[in-house]
Amino acid sequence: MHASRFATVLSVITALMCWPSDAAAQAPDAPAFDTLARAIRAGDFQRVTSVVVSRHGRLLYEGYFDEGGADALRNTRSATKTVTGMLVGIAIDRKLVRDADVPVLPFFADQGPFDHPDPRKDRISVKDLLTMSSLLECDDNNQFSRGNEERMYLIENWIKFALDLPIKGFPAWTAKPADSPYGRSFSYCTAGVSTLGAVVERAAHQKLADFARQSLFEPLGITRTEWQFSPMGLAQGGGGLALRSRDLLTLGQLYLDDGRVGGKPIVSEAWVRESTSPQVQVDDGVWYGYLWWLRNFESGGVAHRTYGMNGNGGNKVLIFPDLDAVVVVTTTNFNVRGAHQLTDKLVTEHVLPALLSSAPAQ
Repeated sequence: MHASRFATVLSVITALMCWPSDAAAQAPDAPAFDTLARAIRAGDFQRVTSVVVSRHGRLLYEGYFDEGGADALRNTRSATKTVTGMLVGIAIDRKLVRDADVPVLPFFADQGPFDHPDPRKDRISVKDLLTMSSLLECDDNNQFSRGNEERMYLIENWIKFALDLPIKGFPAWTAKPADSPYGRSFSYCTAGVSTLGAVVERAAHQKLADFARQSLFEPLGITRTEWQFSPMGLAQGGGGLALRSRDLLTLGQLYLDDGRVGGKPIVSEAWVRESTSPQVQVDDGVWYGYLWWLRNFESGGVAHRTYGMNGNGGNKVLIFPDLDAVVVVTTTNFNVRGAHQLTDKLVTEHVLPALLSSAPAQ
């Protein structure tokens, strides 16, 4: 990392650690974000709780719109999944897991035999779970799916719940993996990511929360976390991890800086690149990497590529590589219809114009 880049990274981390904790802390360039703040306070985007923005490693704006302020832990729901993907990458970097193509079932031989045995189930890999494209019949967007996450929460053993699922079928009106871009068929599955967290636990011979603290959070200066746990004590890698908004920004900055902080690699650059590259197509204009959402945001007639951490309620951590910027939006719009679209509108109509007017390109 060049000396100038090293300095900017240190400056943003120092700013995040030392920033005041009042309910409406703002960076020096905040006037450009006045319109955004007024719209949020007017309720135009319902219950947005914080917006934090950095560019070129420099904090541009930090605004809070609830009583929690900067020190509040924000439950960003499924944004946790991306953190689990980071931990999988660290486990692979450390040779605790061979690679992303390693089969999942051997990690849980003591939990078998599993229902619905099938050679295709035996071949389900870590990569299949990272890309939401395993052949397990698991779809959180279908209330009738056997693998729907709401059914998992009724079961004590979440891992056996996932691995007992049958292989899904592909009716004539759906595309089979072989006929899909990248040879994969996307199906949003929280149970699969919960299982990934258990893979890391077993590979590291360490509780997932402890592995995360030692290998990811402490090196980044993140000291406060709050996990959700299964009835059997497994940290829920699929959702519910609460972090401060500024710490979410730090995680985004880590990937913007190719997995390094202060010249020290936390996650390998190869894993960052692979994770944020399209691995499966979700929909028109939306792709998925290794638990990262990939899409473009348009502002002023210019499309900006992003990769992001997304959670229920429109919670987002968005990385804009071409702008060298990170945007965090937290909300409590849980289960609000169109919540993600509300956040997207906030980003395109307010955050991006303010960001672009606040900091000259470098």
